[in-house]
Amino acid sequence: MRVRSFAALVALLVLIPVGQASAKNAHKGGELHQYAERTWASFAAMTDPRSGLPADILNSDGTTSVQTSTTNIGAYMWSAVAARRLGIIKQRELHSRLSRTLSTLERMERYQDTGQYYNWYDHRTGEKLTVWPPKHDPNFHPILSSVDNGWLAVGLKIVANAVPKLHKRAQALYDDMRWDFYYRPNVNRVLFHFRPDDPAASPCCYDTVVSESRIVDYLGIGRGQLPQKEYYGRWRSFPDTCDWSWQETRPIGVTRRYFGVDVFEGVYVYAGRQLVPSWGGSMFEALMPALFVPEEQWAPDSWGKNHPATADVQIHHGLVEAGYGFWGFSPANKPEGDYGVWGVDGAGMDPNGMPSNEDNTLVDHGFAGCPGREPKPDPPPSAYTNGVVTPHAAFLALRFAPAQSRANLARMASEVPGLYGKWGFRDSFNVQTKRVSDAYLSLDQGMIMAALGNALGGDVLREAFADRRLEEALRPVIGIERFGP
Repeated sequence: MRVRSFAALVALLVLIPVGQASAKNAHKGGELHQYAERTWASFAAMTDPRSGLPADILNSDGTTSVQTSTTNIGAYMWSAVAARRLGIIKQRELHSRLSRTLSTLERMERYQDTGQYYNWYDHRTGEKLTVWPPKHDPNFHPILSSVDNGWLAVGLKIVANAVPKLHKRAQALYDDMRWDFYYRPNVNRVLFHFRPDDPAASPCCYDTVVSESRIVDYLGIGRGQLPQKEYYGRWRSFPDTCDWSWQETRPIGVTRRYFGVDVFEGVYVYAGRQLVPSWGGSMFEALMPALFVPEEQWAPDSWGKNHPATADVQIHHGLVEAGYGFWGFSPANKPEGDYGVWGVDGAGMDPNGMPSNEDNTLVDHGFAGCPGREPKPDPPPSAYTNGVVTPHAAFLALRFAPAQSRANLARMASEVPGLYGKWGFRDSFNVQTKRVSDAYLSLDQGMIMAALGNALGGDVLREAFADRRLEEALRPVIGIERFGP
C-alpha cells in the first residue's frame, strides 16, 4: 500500500481561511462528500441548541444520551471546522455554533488551577455529572481523564487556529490546560486519569505508544510541559523474554537509546508484516492521532512504516484471515447495544484479546523457547463467527489505503440494510446476521468527519493543529526513532 499524498492540494489551501476552499474541490470526493454531509447531520441532531454540547450517543429514533465527554466536545468542534471547509455549513453558522460551545466551556467546572475538565457532563447544561445517568452507579466517580482532555485540547487548538473570530477565546482555554499535572517522573509516563476524591486511587499509567493516548505526549511536549524523554517511556512491544511470555506473539527487536532512555524496539510479525502492536489491535489506537499530526511525515522510520502496516493488517484479517468480506475493527457500540471492544487479536498485546467477533475467536502464536508456550494453530476462517465491523475504522485508514477504504465503505453502504442513512453510518454491524447498531457515537462520528475533512479539504485539521510551533517542538523528538530491528 502507498500513503496517499495531499501535497498539491495542501499547497493550494493552506493559506485559505476555513470555508473559502472552492465548492469544486470540496465535491471532488463524490460519495465521500455525501458521507461527510450525512455525518455532520448526525452532529446537528445530537447537539443541544442552548449549550452547544453534543451528546455522547444519538439513537436512530433521534433521542440522545444525557452525558457527554470532553472527547465528544473536541470532536464536535473539529467536525464543525471540517464541515465549514467542505461547504456543508456557512461561516455564520460555524461562528454561532462554536461560540455557543465556547461559552459553555468557559463556565463548566474544571479542577483547581490545572485547566483540566472533568470527564462527564450533562450535555444539556454543562453541569458536571456526579451520578451516572440514567441510574445511580456506586462505582461512578468524577475523574479527570488525560486522553479525553487531550482530545478536547485538540478541538480547542483547531478552533483557535482555523476560526480567527474565536481565536482569543479558544486559545485561552487551551493555554489554561496543564499536562505536567498527569506526569509521573518515577515511571516517566502520564496517568490514565486522576480521581480528585481519592488521588491514591488514580491509576498509573499509559504504557504503550501505539495508543490514542499519545496525543497527550504531543500536547505536553509541544507546550514544554512534559520532558522530551517522556515519549520514550512507553513500550513499543513488551520485551522478548520468558518473563513476558504471556504475550500471544514473541516480538523481535533491538534496544536503542533516545534522550537517555533505553527503548526495546520490538515488533510482532503478523501475516508476513512487521508491526508495532497496540494493546488491543484496534484501528483507533493506532491511527486516531494521525488525523491531526502528520506522524508518517515527521517520523518516517517509525509511524511512516507502522500506519500503512496497520491498515494492511486490518484488511488482511477481515478479508483473508476471518473471511468476513468487510474489514474495520475498533471499539464501538455493539450491534445489540452497549459498548464493545473490537480489534485484530494477533496485532495486539492483550493476552485476553480484543477479538474481531462476538464469539471471541482468539489466536496464540506462542512464545518460542519458553516452557509451555508452544505455538497453537491459527483458527480457520470458519471459526470467526459473528464478526463486528465498525465503519469509523475504515475511515481512519482512508489516508493509508484509500482505494481499499472507499471500496469497503461502498460495500457497507450498499450491502448492509439500515447501516447508512440520513445521519451517515451507524456505529457497527454484525457481518453474519447483518444486525446493525441502533446508535451513532459522537466520538466515532468525529473520527469520520476528521478523516473526510482532511481527505477532501486539504488536510484542514492537520494544518490547524500541527502548526509550526508544534512541529519545532515535536518533530525532533519523534523523528529520530526507528521501529523494529
